[in-house]
Amino acid sequence: MRNYTQEDMVRIAKRENNTKRSYLVVNRLQGKHIPVKGSDALDVFDTLAEKLITAYKNETILIAGFAETATAIGARLAVTLGSYYIQTTREPIDGVDYLYFTESHSHATEQKLVKNDIDYIINNIDRIVFAEDEVTTGNTIMKIIEIIEKTYTKKVKFSVASLLNGMDEEHLAKYKAKDIDVHYLVKTQHDTFTDIADSFKGDGKFITKDVSLTDYTETAVPKPYLNTRRICESKAYDKACKGLADYIYSSAGINTSDSVLVIGTEEFMYPALYTAMTLNTQGINAVTHSTTRSPIAVSTEDIYPVHTRFELASFYDDNRTTFIYDLKKYDKVIIITDSINNSPVGCYTLINALKSVGNDNITIYRWCQDEQR
Repeated sequence: MRNYTQEDMVRIAKRENNTKRSYLVVNRLQGKHIPVKGSDALDVFDTLAEKLITAYKNETILIAGFAETATAIGARLAVTLGSYYIQTTREPIDGVDYLYFTESHSHATEQKLVKNDIDYIINNIDRIVFAEDEVTTGNTIMKIIEIIEKTYTKKVKFSVASLLNGMDEEHLAKYKAKDIDVHYLVKTQHDTFTDIADSFKGDGKFITKDVSLTDYTETAVPKPYLNTRRICESKAYDKACKGLADYIYSSAGINTSDSVLVIGTEEFMYPALYTAMTLNTQGINAVTHSTTRSPIAVSTEDIYPVHTRFELASFYDDNRTTFIYDLKKYDKVIIITDSINNSPVGCYTLINALKSVGNDNITIYRWCQDEQR
């Protein structure tokens, strides 16, 4: 098991127009904002999973991954443990009830879990493990724990698993008092992060979205598709992701000498990471990152994590602004989405951003329920 350090992972960026917290911790190994080999990101997640395997050998577990940045972490933890999995979401789902809670420091504060699925599973599990990329205070997770405790008579145990943990002694003591286990790979100290963020110039390239019509290739991926916004058995989800990755590898016409970028969309990160990892195992230089709602300021300093920001329309909602960072030219670009939005506007903006830096071999793979489109 590798021992990761803060230097391995942590880069500090400036949040844009967020008075609640001026900095953002950008994890360079997570595969969200910064391109990374899929195999490298999953190695990090697997190292965290090992801590849970050791701690909870004889328990039935539900992993809950936080949208949008920790959905892939949660999925990988569940796959490695063979547990149930569900993610929080900010997307609408028809015909369900929700458990609502908020993230006070986030640019998009509303979070929700599908209550119907928690109703279904709560009496069959021993523990819920909340998966995050970074836990700073633990306040958001405590909110949803308190909601679950008030909603259900079944007493389940709770834990937190994150790549980074910046909780101070006061917040850790609150968790210890409630017998909530806290697992992480790297302990971070946030005292200097505001000053670091404020020291950057914020003079990077900000590219506005281009909604003009453009040609692109789109492929529907064979089923089964599993939506992790609803409870999944991780073995079935792992099998489905493997089928997706194998289909893309066999159909995309990729040579071992090609450079490949695999892009996920917002909450839909894990299939892109898994596909990039599959290509890596075939000796292909494949990296991955995803579109995001996070409006990070970009800056020209070499030590700054992101330098060019491309504004996009969301694949899921034409009226939602999203972003992707530091695009460059690759031999092949693969976009994987589970969007059921029939409008092509989001596709146009991402394709145009990719073309603006020289990409011309781009394919969108849409993995979703046909009957919902």
